[in-house]
Amino acid sequence: MSKAKIIAAYEALADNYNRLIEHKPHNAYYDRPNTLALMPEINGKTVLDAACGPGKYAEILLAQGAMVTGFDISPRMITLAKARNAEAGTFFVHDLSEPLDMVDNGSFDIVLCALALHYLPDWTPTIREFYRVLKPGGYLVISIEHSFFEYNFFQSKQYFQTEPVKCTWKGFGQPVEVHSYRRPLSACIAPLTDNGFYIDRLVEPKPTPEFEQYDPRHFKELNEFPSFMCMRAVRRGE
Repeated sequence: MSKAKIIAAYEALADNYNRLIEHKPHNAYYDRPNTLALMPEINGKTVLDAACGPGKYAEILLAQGAMVTGFDISPRMITLAKARNAEAGTFFVHDLSEPLDMVDNGSFDIVLCALALHYLPDWTPTIREFYRVLKPGGYLVISIEHSFFEYNFFQSKQYFQTEPVKCTWKGFGQPVEVHSYRRPLSACIAPLTDNGFYIDRLVEPKPTPEFEQYDPRHFKELNEFPSFMCMRAVRRGE
């Protein structure tokens, strides 16, 4: 899969994504509340917002007293994140799959990575970098597409493989083809537990009540079967 295709997709949808993010139901009333519920106390804590998009998570965390550093592969998303958060926070363009050479060991109390790991063919190098930049006992909070949902959605015939997939997003204005990787549940768990983390909490989320007024059909579906999964992992000591 071409990484350029992923960048191009997010460059194309960035402005509409940023404009709609406040009330786009899968983001505002499904992913965000369930992912934020896994965050530990953040006042005065350092947070790395990995694949930060237009900076909505950062905006919430900064308002609660966190010191936030965010990065994203999309230059336009970083421009929007800086504009959204004015002089607060630090934001830069960076590829989630590449080492964070600009970040010292043990720099952060928390790493947040929301709905981004599915763009990587191999999680292991990124999870190892998260381990490195976290303090011992620090938290990694992630949200991902649910493996069982994706297996059905993409009509896969090989559950145990990690495979490239694509779909067309129509909810952010002009349709955009988005490429990612579908993988089994074991391939979502093992990169954490094999690389210095233990899983503290795992949530198969349900939408909040506000979701229903924006999208009744998916509200019903998500109360019957999850499409996302949220996890909190803790960095073990050396």
